Formats: sequence, structure tokens, C-alpha cells
Amino acid sequence: MPGPVTGRQLPSAASVVVVGGGVGGASVAFHLAELGVTDVVLVERAELTSGSTFHSAGLVGQLRADPTLTRMNAYSVELYRRLQQTEHAPGWVECGGIRLASSPERMEEIRRQIGWATAYGLPLHEISPTEAQEMFPLIDTAGVVGGAYLASDGYLDPSQLCYALANLARDKGVQVHPHTRVTSIDTERGRVTRVHTDKGSIDCETVVNCGGMFAAEIARMVGVRLPLVPMSHQYVVTEAFLERGDRPLPTLRDPDLLVYFRQEVDGLVMGGYERQAEPWATDARSYDAIPADFNGRLLPEVWERFEEITANSQVRVPAMADVGLRKVINGPEAFTPDNEFLLGETEVDGFFVAAGFCAHGIAGAGGVGKVMAEWIVSGDPGMDLWHMDVRRFGRQYRSPSYTLVKTLETYETYYDIVYPGQEREAGRPLRTSPAYPWHVEHDASFGEKSGWERVNHYESNAANSPGGDESRRPRGWAGRLWSPAVGVEHAATREAVALFDESSFAKLMVTGPDAASLLEWVCDNRVARGVGDITYTQALNVRGGIESDFTVTRVGDDEFLVVTGTAFGNHDAAWLRRQARRRDAAVRVDDVTGALVTYALWGPHSRDLLRGLTGADLSNAAFPFMTAQEISVADVPVRALRVTFTGELGWELYAPAEYGLGLWTTLWEAGRAHGLVAGGYRAIESLRLEKGYRVWSTDITPETTPYEAGLGFCVKLDKPGGFEGREALVAAKERGLSRRLCCLTLADRGAVALGGEPVRVAGEVQGRVTSGGFGYTVDAPIAYAYLPVDVATAGTEVEVNVFGEWVAGAVCAQPLVDPKGTRTHADG
Repeated sequence: MPGPVTGRQLPSAASVVVVGGGVGGASVAFHLAELGVTDVVLVERAELTSGSTFHSAGLVGQLRADPTLTRMNAYSVELYRRLQQTEHAPGWVECGGIRLASSPERMEEIRRQIGWATAYGLPLHEISPTEAQEMFPLIDTAGVVGGAYLASDGYLDPSQLCYALANLARDKGVQVHPHTRVTSIDTERGRVTRVHTDKGSIDCETVVNCGGMFAAEIARMVGVRLPLVPMSHQYVVTEAFLERGDRPLPTLRDPDLLVYFRQEVDGLVMGGYERQAEPWATDARSYDAIPADFNGRLLPEVWERFEEITANSQVRVPAMADVGLRKVINGPEAFTPDNEFLLGETEVDGFFVAAGFCAHGIAGAGGVGKVMAEWIVSGDPGMDLWHMDVRRFGRQYRSPSYTLVKTLETYETYYDIVYPGQEREAGRPLRTSPAYPWHVEHDASFGEKSGWERVNHYESNAANSPGGDESRRPRGWAGRLWSPAVGVEHAATREAVALFDESSFAKLMVTGPDAASLLEWVCDNRVARGVGDITYTQALNVRGGIESDFTVTRVGDDEFLVVTGTAFGNHDAAWLRRQARRRDAAVRVDDVTGALVTYALWGPHSRDLLRGLTGADLSNAAFPFMTAQEISVADVPVRALRVTFTGELGWELYAPAEYGLGLWTTLWEAGRAHGLVAGGYRAIESLRLEKGYRVWSTDITPETTPYEAGLGFCVKLDKPGGFEGREALVAAKERGLSRRLCCLTLADRGAVALGGEPVRVAGEVQGRVTSGGFGYTVDAPIAYAYLPVDVATAGTEVEVNVFGEWVAGAVCAQPLVDPKGTRTHADG
């Protein structure tokens, strides 16, 4: 297909400049034009497709663990079908896709994925080894346990797709300029204003960085760090050896053997993800330095790294041992540290990114273009893109070495089964609490989030569980990394007192003369109340969806402490700063997470313990729930917040980090007389499930409103001046709810839902699990799911598909424990 040539001079101004002429950039340009935005210029340093697109293997698989990406991939398939019926056909072949299980553990994973697919509306179904061989006769089924098949998967020609999208965009008025290299990008007051190229300059309001493996280099032009690593990815194309059939072979993946296949005319494409991965043009000491003339080129083949993949391919498809190879492809692909895309607007206003496609950009290209275009035009992508949001990475990813080791680990374990509670090991430990040595000494089992070492549980507590409490070990995956210590820590919080190190919680100080008015605009609740008042609130997008969820403590007239989840600090700070710029608010937003420790003391004995260390009056009258005071705990100055995430009486204690270890050991020693137990995040999760406390990114997202989530008590529609998203909430209230977040309990104590499982009511799938776990107080598995309002009532019988088995359950009144809140508000 010939490339789109405009024959026009580079314009001096445009509304949007798309940088990068691969499939991502072409899709963004096409979808902008579809929305009526045609004042768009796409610039490409060489020919279109000359980055990674031209050497992509072209597989299109739809199902992913992330429901949003699954929906995006499904949209891609719809688009490719549509294009195939036009003069701009991308070579779409809807041949179906097989995923094999060569181990019992993999079959468990596949059954879990079938459950996800059911919840997402994809007709993925289980197949036997014999059925797999009937569909793909070349395979040897020795060792194959089973598999899954999705009829709508397929493959295409990536270059044809790119040119098709670019030509369609050009036909609608988009200008496409190949051989136009970006040399710099101007910004003013934190916003992009101009793109300079070797063919001239373009004034613009928006830049979309679709630079693929060059995206990090382009982002550095505006001072933005993108954690991308170009990785060498190899595959082979065989000589012709297949007999033409009525239909092409389905795509085939055998993750246990690390290999994938698809048909290429009368031969096969075969590739995989090797255990000895190799980055390219980067190292631990420097950012990527891709040669300026690396356009439309490949890397030298490295057979040593491909030997395991080659041998495995012959195990599954014996013909690979005898067939000749037509070509070997070794091309660099941009990977991220968590194997998810980089999408969205950066901290520089108007500078968007669509990159880091991790070798599955062809499957996502259609969906990426659609959400990016909507994001640019309306200010909102229309979907929950948290797992792909460019703002999810913290400052530690400015380090080339940290980014590299994380990315290598992700690539080399691409096909590994990741079990619940399983932790990655690369780059650890990095961020630690001052009490970290104490945790290590007391046999803590650590998890990692945003670089922080966080206590999951203390294995030493397991010895205090009666008989090891093995009767509560869940079946299957949920029980693999389970520990009876979690039940002990849970019980201590409910019955006595427990101490938790929450220092990783992200803490933001919002200060300045406009701090109060900004937060009143951003939050749906009233937050600019009295000094010392704490408010639980959401920050909404223009659709009324929950963009953030946090507490706000007023610590001064023009000073507020925002506390949010460990992983969400960068995201929430960027959201607040962007709102401040748009409202021209005189505020500062500073991340003070590392400057302050946070220790939570929760349980019915927490007041008694704390009274022995402070002269402050801790009674309800003097220190009410949801208020904060500055007190002394022993010799340590502390800001104490009377809040809870467990449903028990207690305080979160914030202190300067230099006091951290001393404060922890003081609390520990004083707590011995009160039955104090040190606890971890696994116990907190179990406790919050029983109390119905929501978690952003699972239970509540940018696609859910406070009303749907049961958080309508936070919404103050009568606030003077309104708030972001108010109009959408008013409209939603007038329409009435169509769904509601429900609490479910399951009848089988050993069947624990983990998230993503379909929920069936009267034989029909009506929703999926947002989060789940085991409640030790109620002695039952708990799950949350959005269900239609007509069935979202206590007593409704449900079924949840847990690893292929439909488990009976019921909708329950919320919360399951202490519905009147008497424990949280206990006086004494």
C-alpha cells in the first residue's frame, strides 16, 4: 500500500501535532479526524512504520487481565473487521486463537481467564487437547492438559494497518509529513506551545507523543521522564511447508513453553519471550540512546538467546525441527516496567503520550487511538485507564538502573503465572520505613508497591494461630501464599489492639492562599472546614466518575494534608496540580510521603494504650472521630488523626521520619500489657472488606460515580461554587441508578474470589467481582460487585465463578460488621 504523501508544505500552526508515524500515531490521527478534529499534523522522522511497526508479528489477542484493555482490544477487532471491507484493508485474518495449558497450574489460570472473558462478554471457551489438535493439526499434544479458544482473535499486516489508518486520516484532512524529524518542543507556563522540526516549526496546543521506542527521547524535550526500555524481541518466519486449507490456522500460544505461532501465507511465524532478555541502546547508567539513523532497520540475530524458544517450538510443533527459515526478525520494542501501556496527559499540559506498547500494540492500536482522541477532545478518555496511565510511575523511575531491572524482570517473566500475593523481586528493597529493621527482625513478609517495602504479614504471628488454622486456607490459587498469621492479626485488631506501619501511604501538602478554594472545587465533599477537621472525599472527572479517593485534613488556614493510597500519590498530585493550573490557583502541591512516618493503632484497646503515652485527652468529647490534633506520644511530636480503615477505634499517627523507629518501638513496648500485635496489609484488606470500605482502582474507578458506589453521603450538591463533575452527578441522580456496588458472601468457605470473576443472578451474568477476600470475623469469603439495581438488594441469591466452579452466595446488607459504627465511635 503506498504511503500517504500530502505534497504540502509543513504548516506553521495546527491544533494537534502527532509525533510518530507508526500504528499508534496513525490510529490517534485517524480517531481525531473521526471526532471532527482535522487540524492535525502527523510528523514522522523517516517513512511511516519505520520504527517498530514494520517488524511486528501482527498477532491480535483480545483478552487481558485488565478489563479496560480487553475492551480496547475488542474495539480494535471491530475496527479491523470494518477496515477489511474497504479499499483500505489491513490484511485482517479472523482465524481464532488458541491458548494451551501444558501444566495443571496453567489450566487453572486458563479457567480463571475464561471466567474473566465471561464477565467481559468474550466467548472464550475451554477446549480439550484433541480439539486443539483438530484446529491446529501441526501440534503434538503430549503434555497438553487443555486449552481455550476465542474465535474472534486473529492477525494482520501491521504496515498495511498503519497505512490504512494514515490514508483515512489524510482523506479527512489530516496532514501527514514523513521525513520530518522533531528537534525540540517549546513550553510556556507548563504547557506545550510549539514543535520544531528539521522542516520548520508548528505552533500548537497539543502534542501527542507516539514515538514508540523514541518516545522517551521525545519526552525529555519537555522535561518528562517516560520509563521505557527498548528490548530486543526475536521471531522467525519459516519457509513454505503448509498445504492450503479452507481456512487459516488459528494463532497459537503455549505460555508454558514461552512460544507463540501464527500462519504466514504457507509457513509459520514463531516467536517467544526468552529468559535471557536483552535491552538495546540503554544500560543501567544512562537513558536510551538510539542512533539517529536507526530507521526501518533490524538488529543482528542472536541465536544463543533464541535456543530455548527454538527447542520449545519443536516440542509443540515437531515440524519446526525440519522446516527451513525464510527470515529471522530481531527488532527493538519499547517495554515498560509493568508491561502496560503509557497513555494520557503528562505533567506538562497538552503533552500527551501513547507509547510503551510492549509488543502487543497491534492488538491495542485501535482502542488506543480511540481513547486518546476522546481524551484530547473532551479531557477524559471515557474509560478507566489507571493501569495504563502515564502518571502511575513515581520518581524512582527517573533512575535508568531501576527502570531497567524492573523491565527486564517483566519481560523475562512475560508468560509466567502470577499468583495472588506473589511479589516481584527486582530493584528491592528501595524505599523503606524507619521501622524496616524492626520488621525484618520480627519475621515480616514484605510486599512491594511503588518501590516501598510494606509488611504483608508477620510470619511469626502464625504460631499464635490455633493448630495453624489450616481449616481456613482457601482452595487453589488464593491459598498458595496464604498464611494463618493474617487471621491472627485480623482478630487482634477486632478484639484487642494492632499496630500497622502505613508509612508508604502517599501524603500531599496543599498550601497557599487558594488552597481551600481549589480543594473545594476538586472535591465532592466539603473539605475547607475547621482546622483539625478530617474529610473523606472523592475527586471527580467531568463525567462524575471517581478520579481520586482520599482524606483531607485541614491543618491550617491555608494548609491541607491529603492522604491517599501508596500507588496513587503521583496520580493524585498530578490531578491536583493540573486543576490548579487550569484555575490559575495560587497553591503548592508537595509530596511529603518520605518525610513523615504513618503508624496506625487500631482496636478496642487502642485508647488505653495511647493514654499511657500522652497527656492529651483522648475522649470522644475532646478528640472526636474524624478530627486531628498535634500531641506528644512519649517524647515524639505527633499529628494524630482519629480515622479508621478497619472499622475499629483508633488513630493514625504522623511524625517526622527521624522519630520513626523510636516511635514504633515505644508503641510496641507500651502495647505488651494491652495484647498488642503488629499487623500487615493483608489483615487490613480483610478488615476493610468486612466494613465495606472502598478501594480506588478496583471497587471505585473513573467509570463509577459516588452514587453507584454507595458513597453518596460524600456528595454535597449544594456546595457554594459547585465542584468538578457536579453537573454529571445531577444528571445521574435525575436518571436514577442502573447499578449499585453490592457486598456478597459465599457459602463455600474455601472458595475465595480474587477479582474479575463473573457474578450470575438467576442464571445470567450480571456483573463481575471488583475485589474479594476472606472475612475472619464473619468467617466467610467476601466479594464486591456492581449489580443491576433490581437485584442489588440484601438476600438476592448469586453465583460467583471461582476457577470454573459456580459457587453459591448472596447479596448482604453493608457493612457486615458493626453496621451502626459503635466500635469506631467508642468512648472511654
